[in-house]
Amino acid sequence: MKWRRREEQMPPVEESAQPDTGWATTSMSTGAMANWTAVVRWSAWGLLLAGPLLGGWALASATTPVAVPTRAEAPQAQPASSDAVAPAGFAEVYVAAYVKAGDSDEDAEELAAFYPAARSMSWSAQGGSERAMSASAVQVRQISAGYWSVTVAARITGSSKNSDSGRVRYFQVPLRATSDRGASGWTAAALPAEVAAPTGSKGAAPELSYGAAHAPLDSDPAVQTVRGFLAAYLTGRGELDRYLSPGTALRPVRPAPYATVALTQIADHGQGPAEGAEAQTPPDGVQRRLLVDVEGDGKHTSRRPMTYAIELRARDGRWEVASLEAAPALATPGTNSQEGQGS
Repeated sequence: MKWRRREEQMPPVEESAQPDTGWATTSMSTGAMANWTAVVRWSAWGLLLAGPLLGGWALASATTPVAVPTRAEAPQAQPASSDAVAPAGFAEVYVAAYVKAGDSDEDAEELAAFYPAARSMSWSAQGGSERAMSASAVQVRQISAGYWSVTVAARITGSSKNSDSGRVRYFQVPLRATSDRGASGWTAAALPAEVAAPTGSKGAAPELSYGAAHAPLDSDPAVQTVRGFLAAYLTGRGELDRYLSPGTALRPVRPAPYATVALTQIADHGQGPAEGAEAQTPPDGVQRRLLVDVEGDGKHTSRRPMTYAIELRARDGRWEVASLEAAPALATPGTNSQEGQGS
């Protein structure tokens, strides 16, 4: 009775006031939970195993070339600047074609490659009556942007032997830079004009950095070395290596152009050795630079004058050739003549 009374006195149990989220809460049995766990586990393993396969397929797809239809375009040459293509060479070939041109269509077409208006010109001379044995540009002047004047020296020979055959004649050529499909070139603005020889410079010869020239002294060991060296170098007589300093690489001129060579005078660079010191034995490592004048006698020439700039170096009490210099030393500051053969 008391227990029942106590139950009657207990307040009714109210449902917990939870917010309505709209989600239905369901319960899952133990078997269903096990099946769901197995599905998740096998799906994870499947993705793990498929990862490398998918990566390899993607890599193969990226490296495999795929033919993509594109619009075909004609290749275009890279444009070259006018400064990169010198007008001198064009003018030389143009003059050579001009000198031998005649009234034939073949000559007209050849000349038209340089001067397009040549196709409509008439020539009364017979082609080939004169030819340019050699042609060389001796003066190049820029008239304006892309417009040049080139003077070409040509040695002209004729079919008949006359006094003028083989003489050097001069032609002035006007050239204009052109661009055709992106490639720069040249075209002649007119036919060549024969002109007088250009006047040379009337200034004084450059001053060299050598002392007074004097006759070679037989008592000077340097003269003996230079004399033997030039004989081996120009005539083929003697062993060239015996006159060379260690590390100097020079070869004799072949075929030998001269039968004999003779020293006519020498000059020392700068102050040179003191008077009377030429005959003394030089200490090792001492250098001496000479300007040497020689004359060569050969089969087709007699007493041809030549000048050599030679650097000597002392070793074991004698002079050896350390360098056949590219050019004599100038007195102008900043000039370097050491960049020669064998240096």
